[in-house]
Amino acid sequence: MKHQFYKSTGISLITGSILIIITMVLHPSGGSIEKIISISNSITITHSLAILSLPVILFGFYGLTHKLLNPWRTSILAFIIMVFGLIAAMFAALVNGLTLPYFLGQYADKISQNSSVLKPIMAYSFAINKPLDYIFIVGCCLAIMLYSWIIIRSHKFPKWIGYFGVLLIFLSIIGAITGFVFTSLIGFRVFVFSLAGWILSSGLSLTLSKEH
Repeated sequence: MKHQFYKSTGISLITGSILIIITMVLHPSGGSIEKIISISNSITITHSLAILSLPVILFGFYGLTHKLLNPWRTSILAFIIMVFGLIAAMFAALVNGLTLPYFLGQYADKISQNSSVLKPIMAYSFAINKPLDYIFIVGCCLAIMLYSWIIIRSHKFPKWIGYFGVLLIFLSIIGAITGFVFTSLIGFRVFVFSLAGWILSSGLSLTLSKEH
């Protein structure tokens, strides 16, 4: 039974990582009010796909947490932190990917008359989105650090996955120190692609893991 559980949650991690990769590949760049309105369908679809991927990934991390349980129950802490990060990602996608395009679309024929109101609202939306992105990034980094530490110290997964996670965290810290902008589209893509690589590796190992 446990093997089937690990297999299903591993497949969820693989599926979720593929979904977020597709999301970032299709993710359009923002811009002016007019541009956001013109690509609102694309924005809505990509962010809806992102939101869809979150519970799939979360179920996968539930299985990973169970697999990596140790006497200290550190993996549960990692799971709780990851939940906070994914909730932040959901709100970020909801605000800028669904709410903002819908709101601006109602003024598609009267942008110039309402620009003095729409521009501050759009700026406020981006201001909300940025800290949510950072909560997601920091939450994922902390959770992966804990998961990777457990993987390195145990024999449940190949140790290279743990070292991969450590490398990801190290590069993220270097990026933060050197002023790399993780919340820009390029910066966010770099982080998400790296995160997806670690999730995909963990999902494959979880799917192939044996019952202990």
